[in-house]
This record gives sequence, C-alpha cells and structure tokens, in this order.
Amino acid sequence: MFYEPKKGCPFNIDPFKSLVFPRPIGWISSINKNGIANLAPYSYFNAIADEPPQVMFCSNGSSSHNKYKDTLSNILYSKEFVVNFATSTTRDQMNTTSQDFKPNEDEFYFSKLKKKKSKIVKVPSVKDSPVNLECKLIKTIKLKSNSKKISTMVIGEVIGIFIDNKFIKNNRVSSVSMRYIARMGYSEYTTISSKFNLKR
Repeated sequence: MFYEPKKGCPFNIDPFKSLVFPRPIGWISSINKNGIANLAPYSYFNAIADEPPQVMFCSNGSSSHNKYKDTLSNILYSKEFVVNFATSTTRDQMNTTSQDFKPNEDEFYFSKLKKKKSKIVKVPSVKDSPVNLECKLIKTIKLKSNSKKISTMVIGEVIGIFIDNKFIKNNRVSSVSMRYIARMGYSEYTTISSKFNLKR
C-alpha cells in the first residue's frame, strides 16, 4: 500500500503515529504567572543535542480555554520547564494529566502526584520520576499546519539533571530498571523492559 497524506488517508484512523514508534514521552511540568503548576505528557518529544544538552517537544493544538495549550503558554511566560518521565508505576497518573484541565487547575493535585522542588528552575519536578531535566527555553518554532490547529516546537537547554541514585550502578545509568513507558499508535503504549548491545 502507498498513499500521499495530502490526498487523504485510506484508513478510518490515520496510522502515521502507529508507524513511528516507540516515541518517548516527555512529561512536561511548568508554572503559570500565578505560580500554579501544570503537568502534561507529550509524545512528540526527544533529546536533540548533547553539547550543550537540548530537548524538544511539540505542542499541537490549543486548549479549550486559551489560544495555546497551558504548557506552551506557561513556558512562553516563565522561559523554563522540567522534563519528567512516566514509568510503568505512574502510567495512570500520566494518563490523568493528559486531560484538558483549566489553567488554574494543578494536575499534580488531580493526579495525586507529589511535587519536588527543582534545584535551579522555579518549576516543580515530579518526585516519582527517575529523572528530572531542568530546562530553560531556547526558542519556539511554528510548524506547518493543515488545519486551524496551532503546532509549535519548543526547544530547551537542559541546565540541570537529577537522576535517582538507585538507578545508578557501576557508574552507569541502569536505564531498563527505570521502566519508562513510551507511546505507540492509537491508545497503545509500551514499557521499556529489555535491551541489547551492539558495538560500532
């Protein structure tokens, strides 16, 4: 089968997201101008450079309350955010935070997640995340959109990194034991539970 997306999709549900997987989930925390925290998962997310370390995520669409989703609005205001990671243990809380809450509603409260004070940025981190990446905004890029949906790429520099000590063994990160979850297609997710090595 071959098709050109701009000419339509031969499926009832567009399979594009099911073809690029697994996609890591950036669980982004931010704060608004009133100091109220926001927490939302983004599967259009990844690390993009390491000198200095940089990450990106894409905010697609708007909230039912504002032009931008709360996360993007908050980052444009504060110029900082934290990337947290959902695990097999916190997947239900991650799913809860994907709802469209009002700007003055704290997703940490509704998902029963504990906040942790970050080391550098004012934005709180997720205490139960094995890793917290404290970031400052570098730039935003408006993406092409075929609808009224606003698509924006957010690029941040990682200025602080927390790793839970229990996941550090022999001076290396024990990544599999963190049990990160990742997005597949439709309503499908997967858990990172195995690995293999290849030498270049």
